[in-house]
Amino acid sequence: MSHPITRLSADDFRSSVKGLADLLVDVVAGGSSLGFLSPFDQDAAAAWWRTRQPAVSDGSLRVWAAHGPDGITGTVGLALERKPNGRHRAEIVKLMVHRDARGRGLARALLATAEQAAARAGVTLLLLDTATGSAADHLYRAAGWTRYGIVPDYAAAPDGSLEDCSFYYKQLT
Repeated sequence: MSHPITRLSADDFRSSVKGLADLLVDVVAGGSSLGFLSPFDQDAAAAWWRTRQPAVSDGSLRVWAAHGPDGITGTVGLALERKPNGRHRAEIVKLMVHRDARGRGLARALLATAEQAAARAGVTLLLLDTATGSAADHLYRAAGWTRYGIVPDYAAAPDGSLEDCSFYYKQLT
């Protein structure tokens, strides 16, 4: 089943907050460490997404969504660096796939979409972090990213337990 990936304009983003919140709630409920602790509900997720609206509107955050028959099945963000000495770099943020849509290459397609957009924007260095040993950790290594360190007990998982975090970079040519 195909899940078309589209970049969300500021207006599209605003109208997609509910679907993005549904996705975020599902992924956190599945145990993914994305900065949130359980219990985590739709209202809290929608409120968090709404805080991202100014960055989407000013172009410093680009967000793509994958759409399936039941709504948004995945998302990825590209946070561009605004500091003058760092305009060559960006960060991949909030790569998420709904639990019902996993195992079909959607995370890899979302990641590739963000990488290609970064290259078109003149970005030559991408950064990201993820829970060590997670499915995302394996995805990034398989997609050619270089792990440059692991920080023990870096962030709490949704259940509050501390997890190690792997930090990655990828140079684009």
